[in-house]
Amino acid sequence: MIAADPRTCHTAAVPDWQRQLAEAVRDPLQLLELLGLAPEQLGPEVTAAGLAAAARDFPLRVPGAFIARMRHGDPRDPLLLQVLAHPRELEPAAGFVADPLEEAASRSAPGLLRKYAGRALLIATGACAVHCRYCFRRHYDYGGEQDAGPRWDAALAAVAGDATIEELILSGGDPLSLGNTRLAQLLAQLAGLPQLRRIRIHTRVPVVLPARVDEGLLALFAPLRERLVVVVHANHPAEIDTAAAAALRELARTCTALLNQSVLLAGVNDDAPVLAELSRRLFAAATLPYYLHQLDRVAGAAHFAVTDAAALALHRQLHAALPGYLVPRLVREVAGAPGKLSLTA
Repeated sequence: MIAADPRTCHTAAVPDWQRQLAEAVRDPLQLLELLGLAPEQLGPEVTAAGLAAAARDFPLRVPGAFIARMRHGDPRDPLLLQVLAHPRELEPAAGFVADPLEEAASRSAPGLLRKYAGRALLIATGACAVHCRYCFRRHYDYGGEQDAGPRWDAALAAVAGDATIEELILSGGDPLSLGNTRLAQLLAQLAGLPQLRRIRIHTRVPVVLPARVDEGLLALFAPLRERLVVVVHANHPAEIDTAAAAALRELARTCTALLNQSVLLAGVNDDAPVLAELSRRLFAAATLPYYLHQLDRVAGAAHFAVTDAAALALHRQLHAALPGYLVPRLVREVAGAPGKLSLTA
């Protein structure tokens, strides 16, 4: 993912969330030092050089607000494991490829992907507040698909010319990495497309960087409430601290549906009590569990894979522990399929 350049902002006018984003940690050794850890505590094969090599392959980026939720001195902390560059990412694994969802073949215009009937996805920006190591777009070519007005114009002209598109999904990168001014321009263009019954925003920012949910953002969303769906991304209950829960509740007031999707990750959340507690915390923060994704088989993420048999067993345990509305659907995305594929039936 391509990080936003904080040098383009004037210091006096920078909102708190942008300041936090500019100060995000980018060095794996600095991250470990903040947590009182040394590379060798991650495993006998882990060295400073190996961590640096993994971070060169896919840059590390994590805000301090997310680091603050990690357990000091714990090399197995589930939040740390999601973001720390690790030498295992450089090991080839059969079936794990750069473009597991074959998105290159889905581009119908610069920055516009057409995967499913009635929907289109706009790569609003290549920037993210955090670089999750399992990200299925970690190898995506964002060159030429940055948040430039002319590129948005071309993509939205394609949407306007296709009456079958009734829902537009803003993705990235992360669309909430855009400042309010740029985001307002984009949302104004979308509001002018009467064919769009729904505008869906996929974002991890409210969880990772709760300060992003500021008055300006809420004011932008409020007029679109009746057709706005926001899908956030949390994988572990420790991510839903007091600040994140408050941000989610604020978001819920400005959209028709606030949903969460998680990725099933070995060593992070492949545990039924952990997933059940995540659903409870999400619901308490006005967010409904939506999808539990099997890992997209992207190169560099093989060590996060959970077998289908284990995933199904976990899902059965969730059904036994929770009311149905708190059990996310267990799904996998398959290139070329007409929608997400349920693993449960």
